[in-house]
Amino acid sequence: MPASPATSRPVVTDLLDVRTLWAEPGALESPRGQQVRARFPDAEVVEVASHWNIPELHGNAGSADRWVRTKIENLVVGEKKSLSARPNGRSTDFVAPSIANGCALACAYCYVPRRKGYANPITVFTNIDRIVGYLRRHAVRQGAKAEPNQCDPYAWVYDIGENNDCSVDALVSDNVADLVTAFAEMPTAKASFATKFVNRSLLDLDPRGRTRIRFSLMPESDSRLLDIRTTPIADRIAAIDDFVAAGYEVHLNLSPVVIRDGWLADWRDLLEQIADGTGAAFREQAAAEVIFLTHNEQLHEVNLGWHPRAEDALWRPDIQQPKRSQNGMTNVRYRNDVKRRGVEDLCDLIATTTPWLRVRYAF
Repeated sequence: MPASPATSRPVVTDLLDVRTLWAEPGALESPRGQQVRARFPDAEVVEVASHWNIPELHGNAGSADRWVRTKIENLVVGEKKSLSARPNGRSTDFVAPSIANGCALACAYCYVPRRKGYANPITVFTNIDRIVGYLRRHAVRQGAKAEPNQCDPYAWVYDIGENNDCSVDALVSDNVADLVTAFAEMPTAKASFATKFVNRSLLDLDPRGRTRIRFSLMPESDSRLLDIRTTPIADRIAAIDDFVAAGYEVHLNLSPVVIRDGWLADWRDLLEQIADGTGAAFREQAAAEVIFLTHNEQLHEVNLGWHPRAEDALWRPDIQQPKRSQNGMTNVRYRNDVKRRGVEDLCDLIATTTPWLRVRYAF
């Protein structure tokens, strides 16, 4: 059940200094909405008709130079209107209804800002009871998983963080805790989310092996340039064994892989760091997703307004080719020959350096 607002305490973190709560009508009235309000008691509340359409935040090209400040100072509070579990099939079987979207982190390559435009701070949904109820019923309808697949051999896996970072969202409300608790009681299903932020309060939960955390990792030199406001790579690796001991299934999300001079040697160093920093319990259940960089023309233009150095690594017309996305945007990815060779080289490196690390898929 959602925590009562009486248990909430104001958030104290460098990631968030919320000055404005942009709230849909009624979104702050539920127990979860009251909890969010209690965590940011000094924030001004501004009522908005829809979390999807806030001109001061979304689609405002003039705000690019305040990219990070927008993420720090604003929080949007709404209700998830349409509940559906969308089939996925690569990382997870389904994408769960969102408990949030947007992020307080500021990774320069992130695709999420394309959805609403520009900085895209956190939007948290307060009707968590409806979301949890929907997922329970959906999992029951699936029944037992008849055949293993690359998502999981036994359980139906639900991505609960497609457009958000759940470890950061757990600072804002107990939505993530409620989902971890709910999936712990589902014998045929698992939750899954990728994260670049170590939130050790999640260690106090009891996931019982039914939540898979995918720690996103890349070489430290890439992370310092591109993973703005995230937990340092060494600290993410240091957290892996603790989360395994707490009852989480822990996988790795090796992404995005950025091709540049010396990239493969730096990935070797990272793999050796993972091997040296983790124990047998992790290795027995470890698996990885390998994802090479896809960038976006519009995000490239925005990044030039706040972090142009990142574009020296991300925007490489000499080795990239355009790819039209389903929503009509122009994305760029590495040329077929470049990517094919890169995937082969990195997978070979993983096989020789960390032979216990199963690659679930690479693309």
